[in-house]
Amino acid sequence: MKTKLKLTTGLVLLTICPALQAQNPVVQTSYTPDPAPFVYRDTVFLFTDHDEDDAQYFKMKDWQLYSTTDMVNWTYRGTPMSTATFQWAKQGDNAWAAQAVERNGKWYWYICAEDTTKHLHGIGVGVADSPTGPYTDPLKRPLVPGDWGYIDPSVFIDDDGQAYLFWGNNGLWYARLNEDMISLGSEVIRVNTEDTDAFGPLVVKHDYQLNKRIPKTNYEEGPWVFKRNGIYYLVYAAGGVPEHMAYSTAKNINGPWKYQGRIMNEAENSFTIHGGSIEFKGRNFMFYHNGLLPNGGGFRRSTAIEEFTFGENGEIPFIPFTKEGVRTPTANLNPYQRVEAETMAFGYGLKTDRLPGNNHYLTSIHNGDWLRLRAVDFKNGEANHVVASLPKVRAGGTIEFYVDNLGGKPIAILPVAPTDKKQQEWQADIQKKVTGIHDLYLLFRGGDDELFDFDWWQFK
Repeated sequence: MKTKLKLTTGLVLLTICPALQAQNPVVQTSYTPDPAPFVYRDTVFLFTDHDEDDAQYFKMKDWQLYSTTDMVNWTYRGTPMSTATFQWAKQGDNAWAAQAVERNGKWYWYICAEDTTKHLHGIGVGVADSPTGPYTDPLKRPLVPGDWGYIDPSVFIDDDGQAYLFWGNNGLWYARLNEDMISLGSEVIRVNTEDTDAFGPLVVKHDYQLNKRIPKTNYEEGPWVFKRNGIYYLVYAAGGVPEHMAYSTAKNINGPWKYQGRIMNEAENSFTIHGGSIEFKGRNFMFYHNGLLPNGGGFRRSTAIEEFTFGENGEIPFIPFTKEGVRTPTANLNPYQRVEAETMAFGYGLKTDRLPGNNHYLTSIHNGDWLRLRAVDFKNGEANHVVASLPKVRAGGTIEFYVDNLGGKPIAILPVAPTDKKQQEWQADIQKKVTGIHDLYLLFRGGDDELFDFDWWQFK
């Protein structure tokens, strides 16, 4: 994912890079397909799959977690689960689409992986006391045993407290969940996806079991279920391959469903599309994935977001793709409290660790790498120095802080010298007072070798 860009004295070539203003995809340190956002109090947690950097097919070993309080700056929260969490799953691969929900202080992360007893994908569930884990598999077996098309789980809790689990590729199934959230409270029910009133006109597409093209349902996979103003919504990938996004609605969770049309076109540089919507701080956002990161494609996909407004009668409008994504933050970032280094609106050349737990850091930092944070509120400019914590220093270098763009003079230059000591704090004076709300850029300089790992920073 990394392409080196040389820096010249007195001129930062990145100032003319279009990526400086782009927001989509929203994570650049990993490929993050199949986004599943969940609003919890004042935070949006983003549960994602993880395409490997060298994937030539669906090469997926683990699931990742991100969070935001402003919808533009995203913090990596770790890799809390992998196929190793589930002893019944094929190890080291097939960590496919998933969705999580919180209930009564517990977190339930519904995943699909290859059921080794049936050699088909099944639905499992990891349980934890916090979104960051640690997650365990209480069942030691699939919640829904493997069968053809049993992928892409979507969990939904209705107003009366009844929870449901939907899933399916080239077919749509659902069942009630018991209050424990780890057992089914009904038989598995199949929805008639060939009902054109429910899911739109049939399309001619390839049937992988029959190995030929035949008329099939417009519904493809990736259901996302939610409720708004008494109406149930079912958003899904549609139209065969390549997929677009469509939706249907119903007045009852058991249907009948009514097809409402296309809401997103085929994803850019990806033959699949997968995602869902949330309401956060009175605004609505649609998540999806595309293949637009460097070296991206149909097997290396990334989360993107668009803001939208429901129609007067609850319609989801057609939502065009944009490079800008979320234009207006829902809050500002406070630089006077600890900011995790793995928090950013956009990053170039950087990677994060692949650890579970709550302590994470940026790594693979080289000369010319950088990150951008949006809507940083410096208030009255009371800070006179900046502090950074680095868990490991290799070749050393500098961290330069810029306001609004990477041109001109930095407001602070923080030197980092090579050392064998772990988790050191480094400090530098702020050379120019900054007030009000600005974008903030951190630029890393040094030699040709990897410079250091980076844990957090703070203006003081």
